[in-house]
Amino acid sequence: MMLKSGSPFDVEDNSPEAPSPPESLKEAGLSLTFVADLILKTVYLRGTIIGRDLAQFICLPFKVVREGLKYLKEEKQLEVMGGDLVGEVSYRFSLTDLGRDRAKEAMIQCAYVGPAPVPIEDYVEQCYRQAVTGIRCTPETLAAPFSHLVLRDEMFNAIGPAIVSGRSVFIYGPPGNGKTAMARAIGEFMNQAGGAIFVPHAFIAEGSIITVYDPSLHQVEENAENSFLDAESSVRRLLNTGSIDPRWVKIRRPVIVTGGELTLEMMDLRYNAESKFYQAPIHFKANGGIFLIDDFGRQIVSPKELLNRWILPLEDRHDFLTVANGKKFQVPFEQLIIFSTNLDPKDLVDDAFLRRIRHKVGISAPTRDVYEKIFNGNARRLGMQACPEAVDYLYERYYSRGRTPRASDCRDLLEIVQSICRYRRHPVHLSRDLMVEASASFIAEFD
Repeated sequence: MMLKSGSPFDVEDNSPEAPSPPESLKEAGLSLTFVADLILKTVYLRGTIIGRDLAQFICLPFKVVREGLKYLKEEKQLEVMGGDLVGEVSYRFSLTDLGRDRAKEAMIQCAYVGPAPVPIEDYVEQCYRQAVTGIRCTPETLAAPFSHLVLRDEMFNAIGPAIVSGRSVFIYGPPGNGKTAMARAIGEFMNQAGGAIFVPHAFIAEGSIITVYDPSLHQVEENAENSFLDAESSVRRLLNTGSIDPRWVKIRRPVIVTGGELTLEMMDLRYNAESKFYQAPIHFKANGGIFLIDDFGRQIVSPKELLNRWILPLEDRHDFLTVANGKKFQVPFEQLIIFSTNLDPKDLVDDAFLRRIRHKVGISAPTRDVYEKIFNGNARRLGMQACPEAVDYLYERYYSRGRTPRASDCRDLLEIVQSICRYRRHPVHLSRDLMVEASASFIAEFD
């Protein structure tokens, strides 16, 4: 793969505009009753709390929280326990007996306590602002995440348009030849060069709270203004100057990988019957990024059932989620879905489904010259000198006698050679004899 070197990728070109902090409850898209209940539940669980800390905890500017505090004081449900000359942000707030009773009732209705949700309308609008179809991608910017792979030019050139289109990609071919590595390289490009996006801690739809931000799946953008450890950012949030809406988290574009464990239930809202709020499904958390289904066709759910679930989202770029009372609401399906499989696509799905998977990239067994490049690259990585005699032996003994070469053989065999050297306390090196020994162990069942 020959590419001209280019200038470093300007990540900011792919970053959407940040959501602006609300100036009022109306701009926040929340009712006074909702915010009052959230305040009461927070104080109920955390005890007496300073106004500044309360605002930071529920991720609303203090000028917005003040409206709820004023209402609760007038209703005799909250009282001020003291403060200093800094002002209301330093007041210490505590529940009255009446406030404690109302907090308990609110907890029964919904036990969610944390960052205030954004309205579904704001989430939808932000999703379309940061859609994967808006990412800049050129051969030069795509080269870095693929630099460790040996690919034919035509294969590399098929990947770029797929990323630019933001449509689904089917990567298929025999096992061990780099399908997963290619898919993950696309993910690395998206994650590192796709710019930052914003996801809410939670949003509210049909009167229900759905959590979105998942620290186990979403990588927070370093030095982002949503860091609670940054004192300067905290002040800006409180004063509502030069900051983003703190209900949103600035993250790298997500790359979510799933394999044989994927089920249809994982693509629906997860309802907690005790706390009475929802967690967004796994693919939903990939909006703005990549959802990689590795080893497609090996899931418990059949490929047909899986694609039936997604046939309209793949076409229309939106999905529907259903809450416990049966009400449905529309959400964006703005992600690049990659299917990676060892199986023949025609054995998995029919032509109607294949038509909806816009890009198909077939990966075949490496030719000898490609195999040698991969082999020598892995040898260098492990600190070994090239040894053409070792490759000659593999072709004489195995590949010329019916075993199909696999790119992954290079790594696996050379790591066995490394282990043999380390076990014998010899310097790590490569020879024909060592390859004979390593391959006899690794490829014995194919002999």
